[in-house]
Amino acid sequence: MGPQDQPDFVNAVVSLLTQSDAFELLGSLQKIEEKQGRERNEEQWGPRTLDLDLLAYGCQIIESEKLTLPHPRIAERNFVLLPWNEITPHYQVPGLSSVAELAANVSKTEPRIDKLI
Repeated sequence: MGPQDQPDFVNAVVSLLTQSDAFELLGSLQKIEEKQGRERNEEQWGPRTLDLDLLAYGCQIIESEKLTLPHPRIAERNFVLLPWNEITPHYQVPGLSSVAELAANVSKTEPRIDKLI
């Protein structure tokens, strides 16, 4: 996704239980990114050491300046949906459909992704 003239990076999907609300969780994710050397600037999809996105939070739909859930381009991203489908295929993405249904409709080859494990 985005410019191809940057180093490869690992992309992964996790499911977790938390007592934080969505905004607190987002803040925690951004602190982890900063600790790993991420510098936020105006370049979208620029080189980064770590990129942690909050894709969905339970059945919530949020549209705010700080956070949009589910992630606005989730249904287009094979590198999100294909690994997510491996861990929670039956999860219903709010306002869309199940992860399995979304994953069935994305390219398996573009953009290119390689499974590491």
